[in-house]
Amino acid sequence: MEKCVVEANFKDTGFSYTLSLISGKYKMVILYCLMEYKRVRFNELRRYLGKVSDKTLSQHLKELERDALICRTVYPVIPPKVEYSLTERGESLMAVLDQLCVWGNENRR
Repeated sequence: MEKCVVEANFKDTGFSYTLSLISGKYKMVILYCLMEYKRVRFNELRRYLGKVSDKTLSQHLKELERDALICRTVYPVIPPKVEYSLTERGESLMAVLDQLCVWGNENRR
């Protein structure tokens, strides 16, 4: 039987890095919404998430954009139109979220 090799520092693991990108109450839900609906406006996200403040949603969106998981597209129209979508990097994370859904469906009690 093989022994599991424990890394010296958890923060140096890929698992820790991935968690740092998706941690937060709404980030995974935002990513899931963008996976399902492709392009979504701010107010649509707010309705999808339910009870979330504009400040919190805006903060999570900025962090996801900073981490290159989502793209913010601003259209030059009046009134302003802004849409959010997954980047290629964000799309690559969807396989992980999809497996969380599969596991949840298989293990739901």
